[in-house]
Amino acid sequence: MNQRIDQLWAQALDAAVPETYTRLSHSQVLKIKQVFAELIVQECADIAAKNQAENMNWDIAEIIKEHFGVEE
Repeated sequence: MNQRIDQLWAQALDAAVPETYTRLSHSQVLKIKQVFAELIVQECADIAAKNQAENMNWDIAEIIKEHFGVEE
């Protein structure tokens, strides 16, 4: 996993559940982060592959944001 995933994960934990590190072990937190990141990356890759396979010229960034319900 890269440094940016680590930064985003820490930001998410701090914002959502700051007590996480007091209730889970370090190895549990790392395993959850790894699985979570892999799931997100796989979904993004699937979206991009589908777009490429269907030979669409849509804005992949917008499709991915919409897929995950991310608003700017």
